[in-house]
Formats: sequence, structure tokens, C-alpha cells
Amino acid sequence: MKIVIANDHAAVEMKRELVSYLQEAGHEVINMGTDIAESCNYAEYGERAARAVAAKEADCGVLICGTGVGISLAANKVKGIRAAVCSEATTARLVKQHNNANMIAFGARIVGMETAKDIVDAYLGAEFEGGRHQKRIDLIHAIEEKG
Repeated sequence: MKIVIANDHAAVEMKRELVSYLQEAGHEVINMGTDIAESCNYAEYGERAARAVAAKEADCGVLICGTGVGISLAANKVKGIRAAVCSEATTARLVKQHNNANMIAFGARIVGMETAKDIVDAYLGAEFEGGRHQKRIDLIHAIEEKG
């Protein structure tokens, strides 16, 4: 799977470890985050990664900032993106199964490294269930089209 990963300064170390973890699992990882700990703007990285997912340059994305909230808000402004903040594996699985989220986000200041790996594994291991959930995705898409 081709996965884009983006982060801000709060998540440099977590991102580095996750990139290695994902590559060891056989995934292709596109790093669109910062690699330095100097303060930066998460919105720029969230948008860049979201545009790559929306353009189908990657199958999905992982976003990391201090809480996961700011970077996901920026990503969700890109048409076609459904980024969900997850602080544990059950939510990560369900956002894929029920919401067909194409990006997940979490906070380096909120979850530890092992939990981050569990979140990523749960998300990547899940599949969209379709059915009644597709109707809800269509409603979300209609809201997006209204602007």
C-alpha cells in the first residue's frame, strides 16, 4: 500500500519511527512532513498530504501533530478527504469500516508509540463495509459539494 505521512514539529520522532515500521511491513511511504523540530505550521503539511491522497498519489494518509486535531482540520478542507482523529485502535478500525476515512490523525502528545502503531495497524487492516454506511458517505459528499 502507498501511504502518505505528514507531521509537524511535535511529531518528528514519532513520524520517523512510524515510517520505519510501515516500510518494514512492506508499505511504500511518502514523507510529506517536517524532519526538524523547529516550530512549523501543521496546516501546510496536512494540506499537502491531503492533496496527495485526493489526487490518488497515495492510497491513504497518516497525519500527526501535537493532538491530531489541527492537522486533520486542515486536511479535511481538501475536497474528497475524510480525515479522522483516533486515539485508540477501535476508533481507527471503525472510521475505515463505517466512514471510509482516507486519512487518520493522532497526537504525538496524546498517544504513545505502541498505541500509534496499534492505531495504524487497525486502520490499515480494516475495510469499508459499504451498505448503509455508503449512504452516509454520500450525504457527507453532498454537504461538501454545497460548500
